[in-house]
Parts: sequence; C-alpha cells; structure tokens
Amino acid sequence: MKSSLDDVFVNNLPSLDLHGEIRSSARVLIKEFIHDNYVMKNNRVLIIHGLGTGALKNEVKEVLKKIKEVDSFHLNPYNPGCTVVYLKR
Repeated sequence: MKSSLDDVFVNNLPSLDLHGEIRSSARVLIKEFIHDNYVMKNNRVLIIHGLGTGALKNEVKEVLKKIKEVDSFHLNPYNPGCTVVYLKR
C-alpha cells in the first residue's frame, strides 16, 4: 500500500497538464505520456486534470484503468485536481 507521505513531493514528478483539453485529445495525451514515462523507467507520474465539472477527472480514471503499464493510481490527497499514477516495473 502506498503511503500518502509518498505524495508530499509530487511537484517533482513528471506531469501532464490537461487544462483546456477535450476528452478525446486528453485520452491520446494520457496514453502517450504513460507510455513515454514507462519507457523512461519513471515509477510515478502526475496527471493534472483540475476540478471543474469532473469530466476530465473521470476520463483520466477510465483511460488509466485500461493501460497495462499502470500499476495503480489515486487522487492526490493534497490537491484533488491531480491524479498520482504508479507505473509497473
């Protein structure tokens, strides 16, 4: 189980900011971002989706569920507009 203390330094993680994106383009960006970071052997990444209506947050969740390189993910407890993603090794 991942500790919430692991997320104190999320500002240092590679991040993808989806502000202003529509769901279809966000889907492509998420897949490419995860793949690139998996290849670079990063263990954790951050996806910034914002709060808004929740449409992007829900899209991020649905896309991450289907990506084989993703081990787990959760909302950042300090900023619910971000999702912390743990990649498989």
